[in-house]
Amino acid sequence: MTVTNAQPGTAADDGGKPSNMRSLSRALEVFAELQRADRPQRLSDLARNCGMSLPTTLRILRVLQDFGMVSQTDKTYRIGPAVLPAARSYIENDPLVTASRPVLQQVAAQTGMTASLYTRLGFERILVVRVDGDAPLRYDMPLGKRLPLTVGAAGKVLLAGASDQHLQEVVQGAVAAGHEKPTFSLAELKARLPEPGTDYAYSADERATGVLSVAIAINRSGLLPSESIALTSPVEAATEEGLKAGVPELRRAANRLSELLEGTVY
Repeated sequence: MTVTNAQPGTAADDGGKPSNMRSLSRALEVFAELQRADRPQRLSDLARNCGMSLPTTLRILRVLQDFGMVSQTDKTYRIGPAVLPAARSYIENDPLVTASRPVLQQVAAQTGMTASLYTRLGFERILVVRVDGDAPLRYDMPLGKRLPLTVGAAGKVLLAGASDQHLQEVVQGAVAAGHEKPTFSLAELKARLPEPGTDYAYSADERATGVLSVAIAINRSGLLPSESIALTSPVEAATEEGLKAGVPELRRAANRLSELLEGTVY
């Protein structure tokens, strides 16, 4: 199913777009589907998931292959090597990423827990910086992995205070991306979100078993938050009370990052 990863206030369809822009949008949809997949994908699976015909999907894949964005082995396709220079450039030059590293290092040192920075990408989020704490996590979370907004403290806090209309779009996007079951509803999502007036989100055993997490959004005036910072710990090394005790430090870190980005076009 095709998902348009639009933030509030942006166009949600291709109506009125020139043909070349529609082609670009479709190519990016195929590219995003490959990023989301945990293994190489067959042509038929990509076409079905993106809501496109086989010939159209094949043409897109061939163009992406020409630019090194996609690689093919036998009858399957995967992300190609051209993404590495782009990722390197982002990690080294993005103002939020460069500013957050020393801040997250301080948070991890003071709390003993793993500190992470996430950024929103359409109806998903990705991990962009992580500083390990004293207790190692039970799973490996690679930078750049697409994760749901609907599960995990770092995703849920980005939805706190959003309108029902936007939350419904998030529900549809999560289902279309395979993060939630087809029966997932707006009511279920709202039940997961922080209580009104609470500026942090907490999760336990949501995205990964045996993991606790708490997160704060990085707010900038006039904009919906698109980044969050989180503290994460294996359940044997922390309690809910202990994790929430780190919220003031997370709050200070989020404020520092917000100040650092003041006046930056981001």
